[in-house]
Amino acid sequence: MLQTFFGKVFGTKNDREIKKYLKRVTQINAREAHFEAMSDEALQAAFADLKSSVQSGEKTLDDVLVDSFAITREAGKRALGMRHFDVQLIGGMVLHEGRIAEMKTGEGKTLVATLPVILNAMSGKGVHVVTVNDYLAERDGSQMSALYGFLGYTTGIILEGGYNPADKRLQYGCDITYGTNNEYGFDYLRDNMTYSREHMVQRGHEFVIVDEVDSILIDEARTPLIISGPTNRALENYTRADAVAKALVKDEHFTVDEKDRLVLITEEGIARAEELFGVDNLYSIENTGLSHYLDQSLKANYIFERDVDYVVRDDQVIIVDEFTGRLSEGRRYSEGLHQALEAKEGVVIKEETQTLADITYQNYFRMYKKIGGMTGTAQTEATEFAQIYNLDVISIPTNVPVIRQDLNDLIYKTEAEKFDAVIAKIKELHAKGQPVLIGTASIEKSEKLHALIKAEKIPHTVLNAKNHAQEGEIIKHAGEKGAITIATNMAGRGVDIKVDDEIKALGGLYILGTERHENRRIDNQLRGRAGRQGDPG
Repeated sequence: MLQTFFGKVFGTKNDREIKKYLKRVTQINAREAHFEAMSDEALQAAFADLKSSVQSGEKTLDDVLVDSFAITREAGKRALGMRHFDVQLIGGMVLHEGRIAEMKTGEGKTLVATLPVILNAMSGKGVHVVTVNDYLAERDGSQMSALYGFLGYTTGIILEGGYNPADKRLQYGCDITYGTNNEYGFDYLRDNMTYSREHMVQRGHEFVIVDEVDSILIDEARTPLIISGPTNRALENYTRADAVAKALVKDEHFTVDEKDRLVLITEEGIARAEELFGVDNLYSIENTGLSHYLDQSLKANYIFERDVDYVVRDDQVIIVDEFTGRLSEGRRYSEGLHQALEAKEGVVIKEETQTLADITYQNYFRMYKKIGGMTGTAQTEATEFAQIYNLDVISIPTNVPVIRQDLNDLIYKTEAEKFDAVIAKIKELHAKGQPVLIGTASIEKSEKLHALIKAEKIPHTVLNAKNHAQEGEIIKHAGEKGAITIATNMAGRGVDIKVDDEIKALGGLYILGTERHENRRIDNQLRGRAGRQGDPG
């Protein structure tokens, strides 16, 4: 109560921080006319002078911030046809100071990043920009390279796919490098497995800007990136163990602890397994391998669900990331669990591997001397950011007030009634042409909804881990007239959903959440896709 009272009288800590930044925004704005009057060559020369004063040690990055931001804004107008808003200048300062800028969807985070990137690249030590997928790394890196090139910088883009050390070295050697969190982490591991420094591709960890910072540094923070090598275990034992696991009876031969995701075998289960394997003692030294295979097969059959935990595609079992709903291509469960899943699904069982090198995102990103982060939803995790990474969260006001209507939840007795209501709403909106983005929490639910909408013969698109390669393209069109898009775990985040004047007149993009996610932030991400830049929704 007292806190609220003082907040009203003196302003919150966040308000006071924003006021400090606004003083510098005034200084940057005051330089606009000066740089506007310059020719391209004069503007580039002015920037080169700033850069050499930093590299000679005559000035610090903070000393040149006002002029650097003013030049970047002017160069942005000329190279991209975009002018940074005042709130974007604030976002740029927050990132430069190694803090997290919480900016709502549609506030132009891609453009915001160019301000601190251009300033910090003056040191010549390389700046890294991290995105959540290849589509965004390529889009942002290619789009912004026109601005960077105008000011004399080189831009590199590292994408997943065949590992080519010479090309990687070239991309990391650029002044500015765009790439995914996955690829930065794996390149670091590969560097640690090389025999000499000249074979390494990365050249240091100076300054990094992490887009969708909550997803990467909190949700996936403990996800291990692993480089593996083969072991010499017999693969046919997985098929044998799978047949035994399928022959055992739940609650008689084993119990399942859903909460801790454990399967516990009973005395009767051990006796039945010994009978099926044709051994006297499942736990004798010569049979220890069998008990391990059986444990993993029970887990694979009774804990892990197809289309929830993993999908089967092209004769492969591919993990679904529980936080992003995306496929984790190339990632495999360890301890033989992946092989057990392959046996369960009847696909080719690949050789079991052992870990040669591993690191978590948390440990990788803590190596950078300075981290800046951007997201639309960080305040909910502000404490974790402060404790783990020593990062402050600053909420930046929107350029135009948000006029989106946030409606209350509707609760139904049964799932069937809920889906009936969802279909009725979709029909109503589709009849007038208003675009709808529907959020689901699992692939299973998105496919159930897909079947229901299909039965009504309503054209729509499904975006989930099974087709995440096209996620950017699909989500881009979600604001068009009559578009109906189903998205799992807000896959496709980071992509602009633009609406035209006709759609604004219809009420803007309509967001329909079919259930609450375990993480409130994913609900906020979904909601935040509507109402960008003062649009209705």
